[in-house]
This record gives sequence, C-alpha cells and structure tokens, in this order.
Amino acid sequence: EYNATIEFYWAPFLIESNTDIDVLDPKKRILKVDSVAKHSKHWEGADILAFNTYVWWMSGLRLKTLWGSFVNGVEGYAELDTAVAYQIGLKTWANWIDSTLNPNKTRVFFTTISPIHTRSEEWGKTDGLKCFNETKPVKKLWGSGSDKEMMSVVAGVLKKMKVAVTVVNITQLSEYRVDAHSSIYTETGGRLLNDEEKADPGRYADCIHWCLPGVPDTWNRIFLAHL
Repeated sequence: EYNATIEFYWAPFLIESNTDIDVLDPKKRILKVDSVAKHSKHWEGADILAFNTYVWWMSGLRLKTLWGSFVNGVEGYAELDTAVAYQIGLKTWANWIDSTLNPNKTRVFFTTISPIHTRSEEWGKTDGLKCFNETKPVKKLWGSGSDKEMMSVVAGVLKKMKVAVTVVNITQLSEYRVDAHSSIYTETGGRLLNDEEKADPGRYADCIHWCLPGVPDTWNRIFLAHL
C-alpha cells in the first residue's frame, strides 16, 4: 500500500566483530571498536533506520577489543570493561551517523535495552527456575537484566550527536513481563528443544528472547506512534 520495503540486518554489536556471522565461544570474541564500515554500507540510502544493541555485549565484565585489522587480532587485542567498550563502539556508530546521513532524508531510531529475566529471586521466586512457568507479569521490578550503567552510556552518546535520534524506550515496560519469554518453547541451533531438554528448564529455558505474538508487538506500536 505504501510501496515500502522492510529489511532486517544482522549486526549484533553494530561495530564489526569476529562473530558477526558464525557464533563463536564468547571467550574467543573480539570486537573491532573503531569501524562499522562492513555493516554501514548496507544502511546507506534508507529513509528510516532503527538500531539497537545490548544483550550480546553482556557476556562478561570485560571484552576483547581491537583497533585496526583482524589479521593480528589474537595478539593485538586489549581487554576493556564492558561499559567502556560499549561506549567506544557506540561512539564509532554515532560518528558514522553524524558524518554520513542527511537528517532531512533519513530518520534514525535507537531502541533501549530488551531486559532478560534469568534470576527468579529478583521477583520473589526463590525456588523458581528463571522465567519457566511464569504466567503473570510482576508489578514492580528492576532486575539485573537491564544494566543501568549501559543505559547511561547510550544516553551520553546520543546526547552528543548532531543528528537527532529518536529513542524508543521499551525497557521498563518489558521489565514487568517475566511471563513473556519463550522459555522451554524456544529453538536453539534452528531446532526446538527435545523432551529431555524441556525437562531441564534451569539449564535450557530461554529467558532472553520473547514469544511472538507478544511484547515485541508493543514495541512496534510505540515505534509506529513515533513514525
């Protein structure tokens, strides 16, 4: 009806990394914090760009980071605190936005943290198995799945950008929905869990991704309201 094309582009860190395509052991992950060129060539020309990046960064307190070529990455990386690496990476992305895009032609959005719910004790279920068997939202929660330091990094980078970025704030409303994750009905490696895996939700319940239809539909309504 509107002659529109919608595209999804996979760049879990926005910046380049050695796990953009093949998901490797997080211990082997190296982030190229000074470049988005590999990905950004696919973003040019869009009328609307909606970005987000968070949960892939949360694989540890420190991350292996690299400036320059991946050729000597194994020897040439430095370890930085996660929030510091996140800030540098976002600044690289922000610099590309400011130096490349025409704000009169392209609208830019950034979606805030999608929280995870892996610690049931945070919402009063000391005997719980992460989000497994949760059937109702909680009335009050700010758990460890939404890192406030990482949120402040986003706010600080966006505040200094020349191009106006519209923030789609989905974090607080999603925090309440401990019941809305795919849990044991997830898929991993392109397949659904088998019966043995379903019987071990403490290990296999997926409390990161969301059921569809579900919470992401609300995110889309907020996004549509901005549009």
